[in-house]
Amino acid sequence: MSRFVAPLLTSTLTAPLLLVAALLAGVTSLASAQDDAEAEVRALMEHPSVQAAFRHIEENDPWTIATLRELTQIPAPPFMEEVRGQRFLELLLESGVDSTWVDEEGNVIGLRRGNGAGTMIFSGHLDTVFPEGTDVTIRENGDTLFAPGIADDTRGLVAVLAVLRAMNAADIQTDQDIWFVGTVGEEGTGDLRGVKHLFREGSPDFSAFISIDGLGHSGVTNAGLGSHRYRVAFKGPGGHSWGAFGLGNPIHALGRAVSHFDAEAKRYTDNAAQRTSYNVGTVGGGTSVNSIPFEAWMEIDMRSESPEALLEIDAVFQAAMRRGLEEANAVRAGGEELTLEITMIGNRPSGEIAEDHPFIQRALAATELMGGITSLRRSSTDSNTPISLGIPSITIGGGGAGGNSHSLAEFFMNHNGPVGIQRALLILVSQAGMVPVM
Repeated sequence: MSRFVAPLLTSTLTAPLLLVAALLAGVTSLASAQDDAEAEVRALMEHPSVQAAFRHIEENDPWTIATLRELTQIPAPPFMEEVRGQRFLELLLESGVDSTWVDEEGNVIGLRRGNGAGTMIFSGHLDTVFPEGTDVTIRENGDTLFAPGIADDTRGLVAVLAVLRAMNAADIQTDQDIWFVGTVGEEGTGDLRGVKHLFREGSPDFSAFISIDGLGHSGVTNAGLGSHRYRVAFKGPGGHSWGAFGLGNPIHALGRAVSHFDAEAKRYTDNAAQRTSYNVGTVGGGTSVNSIPFEAWMEIDMRSESPEALLEIDAVFQAAMRRGLEEANAVRAGGEELTLEITMIGNRPSGEIAEDHPFIQRALAATELMGGITSLRRSSTDSNTPISLGIPSITIGGGGAGGNSHSLAEFFMNHNGPVGIQRALLILVSQAGMVPVM
């Protein structure tokens, strides 16, 4: 009997020991990567050219704020970014790039040539969430500027320009070419159309992507939160609520579908391995209280950290919609059958760039050296698309403080504003590679 105990005991102990060894090796490897990144970025930060760029950012902060005021008050509703884009193009030229163009989707691009060792993108987004006609006039209260879109993402656009100006003023040359970009369609139903076009099949082989979106100089978004969005419409003949009673009712069908979806999706999210969410955000339909509607519609948003889970809750949604339709048709007394239209209006991919990736480690090191909080984050930004393709990508803030994004009370305060821009420059140059001055 003892002949079998020893191998069993050895096997029982070996597996945990191997797991511990693997974990310790991973911790050691990450710590080594952190030390290497910190030393590399610190040396870059202390370089005279980078210090000169930092001084330029501080000394020219009045220009940065003046430009923030100007761009904020140029409306850029979804799918209507052209006027702001034209001014951003002019500012790219004034700030100093080798060439500029507007691509087929409306992205505004300025190329700053490097030594041809690759090409990366440094961007902010042109659009805001606010519809045409929104008053974007800046209101002031002490050191606070109030205006829709001032933080998200006009500050990002201005930070992109400020970094470009500082690099030129300090004569910082890079190994890689850099595209300084104002993207379109980041918000809402824009569905990342600008950045999706940049990374379309046949586009340049970009080595990295940085999006400036939001405020502050803490945190690094290295993971994309994926989402599926749909517009659902139930349709029927419609009629008088008394005279045509018994016809299929699209609103009744919609109500059944939402009830089934809510019940099944709740069960799914309660047991999902990775965080997943769902929401019916808007509904509409009908013409009067005494009419059977000819249409009822709603818009639905589903999100997940996991691409697989997003597909699974999407399947739950699709089944619930069909079940609502079938039940509503089964109980009608006569008339034409109700129909169902499901239209995808948003598809944002998810993914993650590993913490130990050198790009992420350099971004975290720069954050710490600039006094920020070194946390990793997951969000839904322009970075979703390149992250999903495995391209090293991050989203960071553009400095300053504020809040109430996506509301008419959105505000910005220039607290440590230059620090956020300096951090962005440090991360950009560390990734693009600085050419030594001869």
